[in-house]
This record gives sequence, structure tokens and C-alpha cells, in this order.
Amino acid sequence: MSEVIERRGFKIHAGYLDRPAQEALVEALRDCLRVAPLFQPVTPRGRPMSVRMSAAGRFGWVTDRRGYRYEERHPEGMAWPPIPDEVMAIWNDVSGATRDPECCLINWYGEGARMGLHRDEDEQDFSQPVLSVSLGDEGLFRMGNPERGGKTESIWLRSGDVVVMGGEARLRYHGVDRIRFGSSTLLPQGGRINLTLRVVT
Repeated sequence: MSEVIERRGFKIHAGYLDRPAQEALVEALRDCLRVAPLFQPVTPRGRPMSVRMSAAGRFGWVTDRRGYRYEERHPEGMAWPPIPDEVMAIWNDVSGATRDPECCLINWYGEGARMGLHRDEDEQDFSQPVLSVSLGDEGLFRMGNPERGGKTESIWLRSGDVVVMGGEARLRYHGVDRIRFGSSTLLPQGGRINLTLRVVT
């Protein structure tokens, strides 16, 4: 049974996925990555990001020297695979959304990877939440404010945790400061997978 922890409007469903559900989800994601392999994005300033990523759904989120944006095709040219049923079931159960997600971003964090404080603001409908699923190694999730700066709050996300960012949390800054590499046995080589589901249009 998962516990719901609320911080700054972020709803954290701790322990939402049990181990068998996590393993099934990882297998479904492996199928996605066979179609659309992980790639290393580059910021508009030309700096490689420390995470590798791919996506499923109608859109993927990409970044390169042309800027941050959603695209209907992988940088290598193929269409993104459909969002797995296992992922859709989580969205339908806990998101509270009135629309289906159009993008499931797949981020892979290796040892030393992080994600700086940012807001998800490239979408058009902020009334729809963003949903995040953690798999593998623990990640230190930082929750900030609607504007940059000010006090922040952090919590360790563990494998199987699900975070819903809606309402007041929808446009708050957030990020992952570090992962506790080797803290989970879910992924054979270690690391953390984060799924982020969004309505884009």
C-alpha cells in the first residue's frame, strides 16, 4: 500500500509500484528503447546534458542548439513508440487529469548524473498535471518555488515512487541533485530511470 506525501503541492505516492510491477515496467521500456534508443541531448549553448533520454507517445522532448522543444520524431528520424499500457495505467489511476498524456519522456541517470532546477513550461495546457515515475537507484528530488530562488525542500525518491505535479506544483521549479548509485538492484548495471508524462498541446 503506497503512502501519499504532499510537499509544496507535489503529491508523492511513495511505494506506489511493487517490485513485480517495477520489473514489468522496465521490460516494457526496453521494448520502447529498441525502437527509439537513448540519446544524449545538448543544451542550446552546446553543453551535453548528464542524462540520456528517449520518449514514447505522440511527442518527444528534445534539446539541441536550436532550443528546447517537442518533436514528433526521434533525432535519428524514427517515430516515437506508443506509451506502454503499464504507464498509461499509472496515469489513469493517480494523475487526476482530464486528458491522456501525449509524451512520456524516458530519462536515464547514470553515476554522477543530475537534472538542474527547471520548470516544465514548454506545454500549452497547464491545467493538466505532470506525472513522474522513479525506477532504480534513489534520486534526491528538490522542490522549489514558482520563481527561481528562495528556500527549497528535498526528498529521496525510491524505486516505485510516483510524483504528481499539478495545481500549485505544476509550474514550480524542481530537479534531481544526485542519485544514490547502486542503491537499487532493479537495473542490472545500476542507475535510475525517470518517466515524465505530459500533455503537450
